[in-house]
Amino acid sequence: MKLFYTAENAKIGDVIPYYNHKDQQFDCFYLKNWNTDYNGSDIVHGWHRLTTSDLLHFEEQPSGIQGGTGSIIEADGMYHMFYCTFEHNPERQYTRHAVSTDYENWTDIPEHTFTADDEIYALTDWRDPFVFWNEEEQKWWMLMSAREKAQTERNGCVGLCTSDDLVRWDYRQPLYAPGIHQSALECADLFKIGDWYYLVYSSYTDGFATYYRMSRSLNGPWLRPEVDTFDTRAYYAAKTASDGKDHYIFGWNPTRRENMWGINPPTDIGADYHTWDWGGAMVIHKIVQRADGTLGVTVPEAVDSVIQNSQPITLHPLNGEWKADNNKATVHSEGGYASLLGSQIPDLCCLEVTIQYSGKPSRFGIALQVDEGFSEGYHLCFEPWYNRVQIRSGLRMFEDGGKMFPYAVEMERPIILEPDTPYHVKIFIEDSVMVMYINGETAFSTRLFNYKGRKFGFFVSDGAAVFRSIRLMTE
Repeated sequence: MKLFYTAENAKIGDVIPYYNHKDQQFDCFYLKNWNTDYNGSDIVHGWHRLTTSDLLHFEEQPSGIQGGTGSIIEADGMYHMFYCTFEHNPERQYTRHAVSTDYENWTDIPEHTFTADDEIYALTDWRDPFVFWNEEEQKWWMLMSAREKAQTERNGCVGLCTSDDLVRWDYRQPLYAPGIHQSALECADLFKIGDWYYLVYSSYTDGFATYYRMSRSLNGPWLRPEVDTFDTRAYYAAKTASDGKDHYIFGWNPTRRENMWGINPPTDIGADYHTWDWGGAMVIHKIVQRADGTLGVTVPEAVDSVIQNSQPITLHPLNGEWKADNNKATVHSEGGYASLLGSQIPDLCCLEVTIQYSGKPSRFGIALQVDEGFSEGYHLCFEPWYNRVQIRSGLRMFEDGGKMFPYAVEMERPIILEPDTPYHVKIFIEDSVMVMYINGETAFSTRLFNYKGRKFGFFVSDGAAVFRSIRLMTE
C-alpha cells in the first residue's frame, strides 16, 4: 500500500484533478517529471492520467498531450483540455486547447492557441489556464497565471479572460492583482463552498507555498485569511476537485535528489540538506471549512482507514521527571529539558498522540527517527511563544548546523498554541514522506531522508506537558 503516490523513475509534478461523475472516479492528470538519471525506453513526456476511485489506488497512462498545467471541463458532451506551452528567446507562453469524446484520445486544435495581449498582461507569463462556467454572467471564465503590465516587478496576478464558446477569448482586468509577488501566481484554481468563493494559487517568491483568498463574490474583494496557506514549503502547485460531497486539494511533496540549481553544499551531508526538486510524491488533503469561512485541511478518510493496526509500544524516560505507562506520559520540567524515547518507527505508519501543555514552555513536541542519545533525528517543535510549529533536523543540534543555517527556522507553520488545550496530532510516514495533521485542520509536510529505522520520542523544555492516547499504527 502507498499513501502518497509516487511515479516509478519519475516525480509527480503539477496535478490537474478532475472528478468524472459518469464513472464516479477522480482522473488526476499530472505533469510527469522523469528522473534525470533515468534513460528507460518507457519515457513519455507530458500529461499523464491517474485514475482512482478511492484516492489510494491509481492506474496510470499517458494522455498524448505535451505541455504545462491547465484544466479539464466537460461541455455539451465533449471534454475540453486547456493547457500551456512555452517558447524561449524571446520568452513566450501560450494557452492551448484540446478536445476528446472518450476522455482518452485528445486532439489539439492549434488555431485556438493564444497568448497575452501585451496591453493588460505581459507577454512573458501566460500559463496554467483554469476554465469554469460563471453562472451569473452566463460565460466561460479562464483564470491565468500572469503578470500585469505594471511599474514594478511585483506584478504577479491571476489574469482573467471570458468566452461564449470556449474558442474566442476576451481579455479583462486581472481577477486578483495584489502587487505582492515578483512572479506569476501559478496554478490558479477556484471553487465554492456555501456562500464563499475560494481562489487558490501558488507562488515561489516572497514565500514558496500554495495560498488562498476568499470572497462572497466572484468580483471580489478577495480577502486574505490570517493563515493563508494550506501546508509548508514542501507542498506546492496544489489544485482542487470535489466529488460532489467533499473537496480535496492535490499537491506535490518534493524530493531532494537532483541539485537543479547547482547550489547544494559542496560536502555531501545527506539529502536533508539538498535543495528541493520540482515534483515528488502526490499528497492529497481533504479541505475543511471552519465556521468563519476560513479553510483548514485534514487527512482523507481513505488514507486514514488503512493505517489502523495498533502496534505495542514502549516509553523509556531519558531525562526529566516523567510518569509513563503504555499510552500516556506526563512530565514537569521547569528550568530544563526532558526527553523520552519510544518505539521504533516502521517505514509505513501513523503516530497518533494528544498533547496538552501547561506553564510557559519554550518548546515541546515529538521527535522522529531519533537516536538513543536523543540528538540526531527530526524534532517537531511546538513553540507557544511564536505560535508556530517548526521542524529542526539533526544537523541543527551540532556546531556544523550552526554554521550551515544562517537563519533561525528551517520550516514552520503558524498555529495558535494555548495552555491547558488538547492538540490532537497524527503523523503519517511513508519512506521519506512525512505529513502531520494537528487538530484535523493544520497540515505540516516535509521529507525525512537522512535517518531511518530509529525511534520516536517526546520532549519538553522549560515547562510541563502530558502526552496521552499514544498509538503507533501500521496497515
